[in-house]
Amino acid sequence: MSPGGATLDRGAVWKKLGAPTDQEGSVNDPRTHLEHGVRWNEKWIYRGEDGRSVERVVLWNRYDLAGIFRVKPDGSAEPESLEAH
Repeated sequence: MSPGGATLDRGAVWKKLGAPTDQEGSVNDPRTHLEHGVRWNEKWIYRGEDGRSVERVVLWNRYDLAGIFRVKPDGSAEPESLEAH
């Protein structure tokens, strides 16, 4: 969510962060997963320069943004604001 409660759409997130390196699931897939305390059915993965480490994930539940998380080297994650970009 952005300030004021407006939902960020996929285009806005793509414009700010660029194309994800990988993707899991689909917004049209009825199966959901729980990760970082949020339910999602599509995950955008942004890998580091080495091509292996995950730096950020963007989680979607259907077409709604469920969360953006910065992944730390130890594998833990913290919520990240899109406005920081």
